[in-house]
Amino acid sequence: MKRLSVRVTGIVQGVGFRPFVYRLARSLGLGGWVLNDEVGVLMEVEGPEEALEEFLRRLCLEPPPSAFVDHVEVKELKPSGERAFFIRKSQRSEQRQALISPDIATCEDCLRELYDPKDRRYRYPFINCTNCGPRFTIVRDIPYDRPNTTMASFEMCPDCLHEYHNPEDRRFHAQPNACPVCGPQVSLLDREGRPLEVRDPIEEAIRLLKEGKVLAVKGLGGYHLACDPFREDVVSQLRRRKYREDKPFALMCRDLEVVEKLCLLPRGAKELLESKQRPIVILQRRPEAKVAPSVAPGHRTLGVMLPYTPLHHLLFSDGITCLVMTSGNISDEPIAYRDGEALERLKGIADYFLTHNRPIHMRCDDSVLKVFRGKPLFIRRSRGYVPLPLRLAGARRSVLACGAELKNTFCLTKGELAFLSHHIGDLENFETLKSFEEGIEHFKRIFKVKPELIAHDLHPDYLSTRYALEQDLPRVALQHHYAHALSCMAEYGLEGPVLGIVMDGTGFGEDEAVWGCEFLEVTLKGYERLGHLKYIPLPGGDRAVKEPWRMAAVYLLRAFGEEDPELFDRYYPKGWETLKRAVIKGLNSPPCSSMGRLFDAVSSLLGVRDVVNYEGQAAIELEQLAERTDHFYPFELKDYVFDPDPMIRSIVEDLKAGVPKPLISGKFHRTIAQVILEVARRARAERGLKEVVLSGGCFQNLLLLESCVSLLEAEGFSVFVNHRVPPNDGGISLGQAYYASRLEV
Repeated sequence: MKRLSVRVTGIVQGVGFRPFVYRLARSLGLGGWVLNDEVGVLMEVEGPEEALEEFLRRLCLEPPPSAFVDHVEVKELKPSGERAFFIRKSQRSEQRQALISPDIATCEDCLRELYDPKDRRYRYPFINCTNCGPRFTIVRDIPYDRPNTTMASFEMCPDCLHEYHNPEDRRFHAQPNACPVCGPQVSLLDREGRPLEVRDPIEEAIRLLKEGKVLAVKGLGGYHLACDPFREDVVSQLRRRKYREDKPFALMCRDLEVVEKLCLLPRGAKELLESKQRPIVILQRRPEAKVAPSVAPGHRTLGVMLPYTPLHHLLFSDGITCLVMTSGNISDEPIAYRDGEALERLKGIADYFLTHNRPIHMRCDDSVLKVFRGKPLFIRRSRGYVPLPLRLAGARRSVLACGAELKNTFCLTKGELAFLSHHIGDLENFETLKSFEEGIEHFKRIFKVKPELIAHDLHPDYLSTRYALEQDLPRVALQHHYAHALSCMAEYGLEGPVLGIVMDGTGFGEDEAVWGCEFLEVTLKGYERLGHLKYIPLPGGDRAVKEPWRMAAVYLLRAFGEEDPELFDRYYPKGWETLKRAVIKGLNSPPCSSMGRLFDAVSSLLGVRDVVNYEGQAAIELEQLAERTDHFYPFELKDYVFDPDPMIRSIVEDLKAGVPKPLISGKFHRTIAQVILEVARRARAERGLKEVVLSGGCFQNLLLLESCVSLLEAEGFSVFVNHRVPPNDGGISLGQAYYASRLEV
């Protein structure tokens, strides 16, 4: 007989790990105990050596579906003769290393019970078990036990307690376990917060949605705004109330069959849609899709997801097949998640509120992604994925990385684990900054991390930078595009040197110019800027970001001078003469190497978008317009500096010749890919760089990304792209953390 102490760390709390251990030990005739503590799961097991070997083998190979086993530590103890096996009460330990599970979509077992009239949880909108339900958004502290969650105030009834203590039950030690007798309840309120006296709030909500009303629906990580996506009057009304002119709304579809009627599903899309994370997946829409034009104006794609809570599923139980399900906020504000706050902020948007009395502790937006070659390409990594850690090979110290200004996330490291936060948003107002600061404190508490070093962006005026400067910690500032490249390298454990191709809208450069198309030789110790897009004035500074016609005008001015005045006719009413004088005199026109602004210029030249209503709109719509082609425009590349003026002149010639605009857009995209290929060829020939890292927001563009990867791989380059974090600024904090965590202590 032998007795072992077994310590398991990872995502092992809230996922049915203790019940799994209990059943496994009992099946092998082993004695001992198992408990949760602040490190993970600790157990002692005793029995014959062969049975213990089988126990350890299956412990690692057959964990619950939502578990993530990071490390197993085994020590031999003196046998005590214990024959029974039981679950002990959780205890506190000196170190906190336990990991929290992300929120998990409703499992098939719970759905069967939800729709079974004979089940005691029939149509109960908070049904869950150890394999599904809320986790991250309800956890206040660890260890993951009911008193440390927002379910603490709901005392289990005798039936639920029996399930909770029954080792053979699926709800054995399921912390959010509840039923209609003892658990949270749903209610329907008017916009003044007064409860409606109705028999079934969900049935009434369905009726109101069918009538064309807008409902605020409380989900896992915040409120959504829901309405009928097939009625243009309803969707356009929601746009007006939400002050969201053009940015697409997400859709929630009843099931995969409905999705397939609306969208084309590439390889990997079905698996992502039906995964336990249930992200929003951006898919090519079918031409015959009958959703209202205002759902996604100017787009050939739709962002769709499947229901992930019982409440969502019940909304589709009486004839509704699809709903607009957009974030519960006014445009550019954080999602509302506290009940009183939601009523105050959303009463001018929603007609009614479908809410409940289970508090949300941590705001968490839906995750959003595209599919690239069967794998996820994140636009936003949040609900369902956070706080699942990523591994940073060779990390030496605990770091807080503050991320960027836009699409902000932060990242905390502990050992080799990097905890990338949920989506915070754009740090441009008090509410978002407050969310950023609260999120950092929450992560520090639940993972018991005391950062030794803080990393931040080089830009001196970012609110994330200002936050970093206010902390009493050693600091390191990283250039924005270097951090982008590092975010991708971190995913693959690359140390360099690699060729980093980073393309986005804006980033503060070492020379204080606005960078955004950078060709870098990158290692973990630093980078060398080999080249970039040729500098051009950014006329009006930030105004040029919102008014792409300004970029079109300055590119025309540089490419043609004033030899062809008719080119500028369409820009005269917009203030062309004033802009020209400002550029010539250098007034509020900082030098810029931004690929995002070049996309804006071409979008305006083609008449796609002169003024944008949301970030990236001009570039997104230019991609939507494009027709695939192998033809590209001429360009110049001297000393790794890309001069697009020959391309601009050729685009204008094509416009004058009546070449279809989809083909012009396609040729433009193919040209940028050709530039990248030529840069890579030279870097390999001159510097021996054979590995290419592609990062930055421009690589959310699937047409550009596919062209680049295909061309590079065809010539023998090893190409790396972001798959686990966004290539946009949502991944910046991981790159910052990768660098800072490897610094010598």
